[in-house]
This record gives sequence, structure tokens and C-alpha cells, in this order.
Amino acid sequence: MKAPITLFAVLALVVTCTPVRAAEKCPLWDGRTLDGWHVIGKGEWKVVDGAIRGKHTKDEKEFSHLVTDLVYRDFTVRLKYKAVKGNSGLYFRIEEKGFSGVTGFQAEIDPEKDAGGLYETNGRSWVSQPKPEDVKRWYKPGQWNEMSVSAHGGHIVVLVNGIKTAELKDDPGRREGRFALQVHGGQDCEVWFKDLEILAE
Repeated sequence: MKAPITLFAVLALVVTCTPVRAAEKCPLWDGRTLDGWHVIGKGEWKVVDGAIRGKHTKDEKEFSHLVTDLVYRDFTVRLKYKAVKGNSGLYFRIEEKGFSGVTGFQAEIDPEKDAGGLYETNGRSWVSQPKPEDVKRWYKPGQWNEMSVSAHGGHIVVLVNGIKTAELKDDPGRREGRFALQVHGGQDCEVWFKDLEILAE
């Protein structure tokens, strides 16, 4: 028996894509502004050349996140990212609390390592950390990479450039929350995001 859909999740689907049909792709970002998102922490988030650019300097120890205003439950989300320098991540099912400002899962984004792994901030830490030799199979350094995260109940799957990089079955973690993009505290960071979409199912 499926868990009930929260009002926030219903509103999220209605706002981003109306009417919602099976397997319909809906923009998660409008491609022009940061409407529907809010910034927490200290970092710079701007829309530049049709993409979201997040920047951070190593002298600032506080993390920064660009967070969706709406809450989501079960979903498949896709985006393209380019990690120029510093650590980042695609967060999902998060709460705005705890060290670094958010608590929950992130699909790892980094210019050198761990791309596509699963890390639970303020929780279990690494839940699925890829080996360096495996990261080389799917990650393209210095280029645009495509990432998708599917989270339905306790089943979570991460893909990078079409290759499965992490999978959890019957995970006991949170079942709903916001999305967030990260720039890491205490690091010089520059990361770009575009083509953010959610698959309404």
C-alpha cells in the first residue's frame, strides 16, 4: 500500500507542471530566474548564460545551499552539472537544520572523485561511496555531466551519464523533503547546473 502523498508534494507537481500526466517531464527550474528557490548559508548563486552558477571562497567556512521552496516525496529528478572546482552535491529529501544548514541525502558532485556516490549529511555519512576506478568509467572531468536520482519509497538509484553509480533498496531514511544544490564551506568552489527537470509519475 502506497504512503499518502503530502499536500506539499501535490502542490509541487501542480505548480511545476499542470496538468500532470504519467511520465511527464516538468521543469524544476525556469531557466531564467531563481524563483521557487531560496539561498541558505554564505555563497553566491546566480543565473549566468542559461545556467545556475554557485560560487564559494575558501576563507568562508559556512556552507551554502540553493534550496527549493517546495517539498517532494517520490520522484525522478534529472540535471546537468559541470564541476569546475570544489565539492558540491545534489541534495534531496532534506530538512533545513543541522551542521552545514541541511540534513539528508546528497548525490555527490566533485571535480575529481566520488561522483554519483550517496552521502547522508548529519546522518550515516557515506552510504554508497564509489571506487576511484569506477568513477573514471562514468564521470567526465571539466565537462557537462548528466545526473539523475530516482527515489520511490526506500528505493533510491543514482545515475551519472546513464550509468548506475549507487542504489539503495528498502532504505530506512526520510521519505520527503526539499531539493538543494550545494557549494562546500571552506573551499574555493565553482559549479554549474542546467536543465533541471522532474519526472511526474
